[in-house]
Amino acid sequence: MLRSSTDPLMRAYDLVMLDLDGVVYIGPRAVEGAPEHLERVRSAGTHLAFVTNNAARPPEAVAAHLTRLGVAADPEDVVTSAQAAARLLTDLVRPGAPVLLVGGPGVELALRERGFEPVTTLEAKPEAVVTGYGPDLPWKQLMLGAVQIRAGLPWVASNTDMTIPTAFGLGPGHGVVVRMLAEFSGKSPAVAGKPERPLLDETVSRVGGTHPLMVGDRLDTDILGAHNAEVDSLLVLTGVTGLAELVTAPPEQRPTFLACDLGGLLTPHPEVVQQHDAWGVGGWRGTVKDGDLVVEGDGGVDDWWRCAAATAWQHLDATGQPVDVSGLAPAMSATGSSDG
Repeated sequence: MLRSSTDPLMRAYDLVMLDLDGVVYIGPRAVEGAPEHLERVRSAGTHLAFVTNNAARPPEAVAAHLTRLGVAADPEDVVTSAQAAARLLTDLVRPGAPVLLVGGPGVELALRERGFEPVTTLEAKPEAVVTGYGPDLPWKQLMLGAVQIRAGLPWVASNTDMTIPTAFGLGPGHGVVVRMLAEFSGKSPAVAGKPERPLLDETVSRVGGTHPLMVGDRLDTDILGAHNAEVDSLLVLTGVTGLAELVTAPPEQRPTFLACDLGGLLTPHPEVVQQHDAWGVGGWRGTVKDGDLVVEGDGGVDDWWRCAAATAWQHLDATGQPVDVSGLAPAMSATGSSDG
């Protein structure tokens, strides 16, 4: 169930790790209020880290994009799945080893940063294969990687996201390539990105902090990733998660805290209290009647969502059946987005 915090989250945690698309920005524009909220968090002395599964763009490009949107960011504040993948390699091959690059510039830069030699031919005798998203990746490079993986070289994948946003619509992500290579080779990669924990471990190592909080909009990557990394999480509703997804979340995909947007970092989070067959918080009362979720009362929008989530999760755990929300109008309509 959701936890409470008497302190604003920006004071309860010393590192806030932020997913990007759907949390800080949606495509080419900042999420409304995000730059102002994050400036207040930074002013309180809390470290900010911008965490992305996208391995194609180097940290400098991500930081420049954020800065253009009004979110102050240095390259050192950005941690990518490519960097986490390069870190995973240090446990698999010797320092300075040639590594077959099957990815874009972000992956190449991360390998060089760790002292590896990115190569694109077999004449260099690669000792491992690293794959990551690259919009201009040639088919020949995928074939080279597939053959070497099948032959038994260690394989690290930046992430397994099945989709990625593009200027012309939602496209296939690196997860599609990973699935293809796995089916061909019969091998499974070590995965760096969310929901696996290496990316969040790498973020804490690079940015610092002893009590981190993960903030995301996706249950199956951001929140599950926080669960796997054993850190607390805040779900915001500015991305892909809506009421239907929230009420069916299994325990490992349930956030520690819940808010409509990044303003949830600036405030305390009240306790959602069970009252016989109901759950209540901030003037709202949630019950389940004949399988339908009912939320009645009056109060803040964030508390409406907290009440709805707690009521639905208790019913799901007790009965094994999700509540019906088809007739329930949410207190806020969230906008859709893809994972960053």
